[in-house]
Amino acid sequence: MSVTPHDESFMAAAIRLSRRHLGRTATNPSVGCLIVRDGVVVGQAVTAVGGRPHAEPQALAEAGAAARGATAYVTLEPCSHHGKTPPCAEALIAYGVARVVISVTDPDPRVSGRGISMLRDAGIEVDAGVLEAEGRRSLAGYLTRQMKNRPYVTLKLAVSADGMIGREGEGQVAITGPEARAEVQVLRAETDAILVGIGTAISDDPLLTVRTPGLEAQSPIRIVLDPSLALPLTSKLVRTARDVPVILVASEEVSPLAADAEGLPPSVLPDISPTRGEIGNEHAPSSQDDRSSPARKHLRQGANPQPISPLVGEMPGRAEGGTPSTDIDSRRTALEAAGVEIVYCNPYHPEILLPALATRGISSLLVEGGSKTARLFLEAGLVDRIQLYQAPVVIGQGGIESPLDATDIPSGFAHTGTQMFGEDRRDEYERGL
Repeated sequence: MSVTPHDESFMAAAIRLSRRHLGRTATNPSVGCLIVRDGVVVGQAVTAVGGRPHAEPQALAEAGAAARGATAYVTLEPCSHHGKTPPCAEALIAYGVARVVISVTDPDPRVSGRGISMLRDAGIEVDAGVLEAEGRRSLAGYLTRQMKNRPYVTLKLAVSADGMIGREGEGQVAITGPEARAEVQVLRAETDAILVGIGTAISDDPLLTVRTPGLEAQSPIRIVLDPSLALPLTSKLVRTARDVPVILVASEEVSPLAADAEGLPPSVLPDISPTRGEIGNEHAPSSQDDRSSPARKHLRQGANPQPISPLVGEMPGRAEGGTPSTDIDSRRTALEAAGVEIVYCNPYHPEILLPALATRGISSLLVEGGSKTARLFLEAGLVDRIQLYQAPVVIGQGGIESPLDATDIPSGFAHTGTQMFGEDRRDEYERGL
């Protein structure tokens, strides 16, 4: 059977459904599934919060006997391997569906193509690649972690009419209006982690949580690039660290084992450790045994190559300046007592940090704060999507210049859409997955 406009309509609905649990399914992708019989949806589901159960068995259970002879629309190829749950392909076969329509083939080597083969071997008709571009966009975090062994990185910038993102010495400056700020809260709710530089964390004292009523529980993990543990104990981030996780990425030079490591094998330096949900002993499939992965190896060895772009001004109070070790020790103790997690990985090297975050199940990362931090990720070529908000506000003298504007978007990005939020314009640019 050839793909019809009805197939595309139902797949579009499945993709919309899949977005409900973005950022909430741990290491698993947020997948949407519709069971349709005679043009009527008889069952529908999205991957459950935490990653299990998967979408297909939930939708099939809702459909019940009506699933026999029906068509299943699934945003990602049904799994074919036995993990903590039986294969979804087996469930589709057992319920007797006649046809399965898939948007994206799963790049996980345990699944890729095998789910489709299992269904076809059972006599089920399969059509794949329906609304694939839209499906890949909804699965961008999962696909990037599988194929590139790092999270999908979104850079969000709000730029004034005169090309500024803030004003020196004034903390947070409102550039966009309430409509645009509400949209950013939605983006945060769909993202696993949010990252800022220490300069922004100190000057703005941001909370970095989701403030939309009803979505507060979807706040992302908060990450600060903080080489010398300069984050104030009185900051909002520290005060709320027991409510929403906070990770400080510190220099290996301030590691409690750094002094003891002299003359010893470099592997004694600590790893990044797990945080939440399914992130733990379970690793990203693409990373295999993370003890041998490049990112893990660099972390254990305390790799410290030349920085991509020194974040002068963004990273105050660096340990290289002679901060006494006793002061660092006391700050570390106080931060950890407040519930802050500290990891030791060169903050200037996102190409090392990002794969390490992927090994702990972080599939999507929002870079929100600091012109220099934004430039660091851009120069490293590790930004996948840019959300550029442009507002009519004028900052004037003392403004902090934006690292980019609509006229100098890096090569390789395609303009994928423009939306208006009140008086503010948002342009989105993406690299191909």
